[in-house]
Amino acid sequence: MITIEITTEYIKLQDLLKFAAIASTGGEAKIMVQEGEVRVNGQVCTQRGKKIRPGDDVLVDGQHYTVSYADR
Repeated sequence: MITIEITTEYIKLQDLLKFAAIASTGGEAKIMVQEGEVRVNGQVCTQRGKKIRPGDDVLVDGQHYTVSYADR
């Protein structure tokens, strides 16, 4: 599992995909989400604005990602 540190309360799913370099552009992130290539906490998620908070599990291409607060 790869941990991505954030400094805000949450990060939107499409922003997480860009921030973690899973998608190179916002357009690519949008397509990945809309085509059902992303799972959040075990469920296919097609909401690119889904709020990802610490403890959430994001699965893309067989790799798990989670977020944590940078200052904790």
